[in-house]
Amino acid sequence: MDLQALWLTLRLAGVTTMLLLALGIPLAFWLSVTRARWRPLVEAVTTLPLLLPPTVLGFYLLVLLGPNTGFGRAATRLLGHPLAFSFSGLVIGSALYSLPFAVQPLAAGFRAVDGALIEQARLLGAGRLRILADLLLPLSTHSIVAAAALCFTHTVGEFGVVLMIGGDIPGATRTLSIAIYDQVQDFSYAAANRTSLVLIGVSLVALVLLYWRRTDGGTSDA
Repeated sequence: MDLQALWLTLRLAGVTTMLLLALGIPLAFWLSVTRARWRPLVEAVTTLPLLLPPTVLGFYLLVLLGPNTGFGRAATRLLGHPLAFSFSGLVIGSALYSLPFAVQPLAAGFRAVDGALIEQARLLGAGRLRILADLLLPLSTHSIVAAAALCFTHTVGEFGVVLMIGGDIPGATRTLSIAIYDQVQDFSYAAANRTSLVLIGVSLVALVLLYWRRTDGGTSDA
């Protein structure tokens, strides 16, 4: 077992999940309440990573983060190193690739809240930020947990985007999914089997905890 790859994978999944919750909650809230004409465009863009091959997204991110773009050069000057083939680059790619898994459950949870409660809060003078913090978030706990679990497990299993942006640098960008690829390339099927079982176990535990919490919540509500 490549312990460096295991730690890197869990760290990447944890950082990506926290980042996506921080970005996904306000974005999902906006999508659930806005009547802007360009909302469908924003929804389409946030959903696009579900349909794009990971290598396509990874390729364009590699170009964007590279030294031939203004953004890539500015990031290099700011951080002191290129974003491509670094952990920071993996976080950016993972966040974009898993964005739909954060936004869609959160938006669905916010839209499921009774509109009469939101209207009453508005009549009482509550602004959008207070409605989100004091009303929608407490009533959408299951959606928040679902978004976190999906983002975490999806990031744990990433391969194409991570390989395109980060390559295969031990201790820096080699995740468990890339380690499995390397093991298969070396015909180390026993090692690949052990690593694959770890990925299956991590994902299964996260999903079991998600559904267990949902079941407990449904039972207590009943």
